[in-house]
Amino acid sequence: MTSPSRTEHFVTLFDSAFFPAGFCLHRSLMKFAQPFRLWVICLDELSAGVLKDLALPSVTPLPLPAFETPDLLRVKGERSTIEYYWTLTPFTFQWVFEQDAEVHRVTYLDADLYIFKSPSVLLDEMSDDSHVLVTEHAYGPQYDQTDTAGRFCVQFTSFRRSAPAQRIMQWWQDRCLDWCYNRVEPGRFGDQKYLDEWPSLFGDDLHIVRQRELTLAPWNIRHFYANHGPYFPVFYHFHGLRMASPHVIRLSHGYRLPRESRHLYRVYLRDFIRGIKAARLHGVEPSRLLTLPEEEAQISFSERRRRVLKHKTEMWSFHCPVLPSLFAIL
Repeated sequence: MTSPSRTEHFVTLFDSAFFPAGFCLHRSLMKFAQPFRLWVICLDELSAGVLKDLALPSVTPLPLPAFETPDLLRVKGERSTIEYYWTLTPFTFQWVFEQDAEVHRVTYLDADLYIFKSPSVLLDEMSDDSHVLVTEHAYGPQYDQTDTAGRFCVQFTSFRRSAPAQRIMQWWQDRCLDWCYNRVEPGRFGDQKYLDEWPSLFGDDLHIVRQRELTLAPWNIRHFYANHGPYFPVFYHFHGLRMASPHVIRLSHGYRLPRESRHLYRVYLRDFIRGIKAARLHGVEPSRLLTLPEEEAQISFSERRRRVLKHKTEMWSFHCPVLPSLFAIL
């Protein structure tokens, strides 16, 4: 039997539309993060039902209504769906700690992350004196959005069960309850820009991941691959990947992906399509699954292709010779 102290605990949140991404995250943890437990905050009844039916190993679904406090419910009606989901993020650690007294550390993962190497490579950077771990966006110079989106990315954030970590968590919760919107204001953007204050406020209680080259995303992969060549990171953040139609997947939005990153997308799309099939078998309508906004999806193929060629921001997204080769490997 696995010792509870050796088990890493991860938490994420998603609704039924985002289920294929959450499915991919779980499969990647099964490959590279054993032993682990993934706690999933189910943001709608359908996602909770699908997870219950699938009974995925090492997964514990947590229905959101069981955790919504009066303070959260008070702000829920004032915020969009995505803004409310962001508001929940700093509470997810606390909810897991409350479920299991033996959990010593909880790491939040964005549902569209995929693990390619053991997360312990990053988590082991934490010394005994550190209580919270964060990752930087580590933007490539051509995509630097530090001023608006922040130095840090919530994508992979870890809290220990300790008084210093609780203090940081409470600080973050209070601010997200007060303001968490999908717009940029001085010092604020969603749940994320607040983290810019942490180094000055919390000092050595905070650990900033040093191995930035192992935390890849569309906004930095060109930069790191240009310096190091293609390789597998600890995780890749598949930000912006969406279904454009039943047979076309947009791989990114606003970023030009290097051709060398194709090996990451091949691995991910194998599991992503399995996730789509699992969701559909358990009652999730295809039209719900990570689809583009209707006004964008209705743009003609030729117009989308023209925009891709003009702006060079969505490599492969609608490039016919490439997508069939990606699907052919399944």
